[in-house]
Amino acid sequence: MPGFHHVELWVAEIEEAREEWGWLLRRIGFEPAGEWPEGRSWQADGAYLTLTTSPNLTAAEHDRRRAGLNHLAFRGGTAEQVDAIMAEAEAHGWRPLYHERYPHAGGPQHYAGWLENSAGFKAEIVAEQ
Repeated sequence: MPGFHHVELWVAEIEEAREEWGWLLRRIGFEPAGEWPEGRSWQADGAYLTLTTSPNLTAAEHDRRRAGLNHLAFRGGTAEQVDAIMAEAEAHGWRPLYHERYPHAGGPQHYAGWLENSAGFKAEIVAEQ
């Protein structure tokens, strides 16, 4: 069966990440899958996302403009559900990106919102058309 098994993101502040990512992941249908002092996991559709700290981090902030991960894109449900997520996001540590072009920053046929959290990670929430 093709697809991702899991994605692991290293974060500097696990509690901050747990709050910000936890809200977003639960909001789009992920369920908590595991918790330990240095990390948390959420799962959906047979795959999981893990956030964890590491003593090997070389910087505290993620820079999506460097080589590596630019963003994660998630299915957000209907256009109305994406709108609701975007409206709630700032209260949960996420700031909108490209909001002046929302919801079509990715083109006229692509309904999505982009968010960035306090650590610099970017998430795209895509409406199913």
